[in-house]
Amino acid sequence: MTPWDAGKVPDALRNYAKRIKSGSRILIPGCGSAYEAGHLAENCFDVLAIDFSPAAVELAKKNLSRFGDIVRLADFFEFDYGKPYDLIYERAFLCALPPQMWPRYAPRTAQLLRPHGELAGFFFFKATETGPPFGTTPEALHMLLDPYFELVEDKAATDSIPVFQGYERWQVWRRR
Repeated sequence: MTPWDAGKVPDALRNYAKRIKSGSRILIPGCGSAYEAGHLAENCFDVLAIDFSPAAVELAKKNLSRFGDIVRLADFFEFDYGKPYDLIYERAFLCALPPQMWPRYAPRTAQLLRPHGELAGFFFFKATETGPPFGTTPEALHMLLDPYFELVEDKAATDSIPVFQGYERWQVWRRR
């Protein structure tokens, strides 16, 4: 059961992708069904989509058909990604991680991005006792990301799925 699977590419990503330099190297951790990976690959970006779930990778490869080779079974915290990325796309990856793992997220994300690269995507702002999804607060997210990133864009999400409705924001964070 995947209540966070929107079954489509979010409008905010479609709009943001129009501003990304053609050929940019993009990483999508926790790619799930990988609709976004397919959209970005179709638009001439160098995309790597990863998930640690074999079932998710199998589904993503099926969904992407001709772009199935951009999906890998990998652990975000361990995989060797080669050269740095221009962009890391966030969609329900951080909120899927147990909060005790969150302190590893920001430094690892910064490590994988080139200087001034961007972490862009959706962040889930809701107090939750259990999860996933595990919500956060704007203050807690700033504490997590501010040592490595600067927030450069923050907008309400306009087409959230029910589990995130009213609690999700599109944000772009630039690596310091």
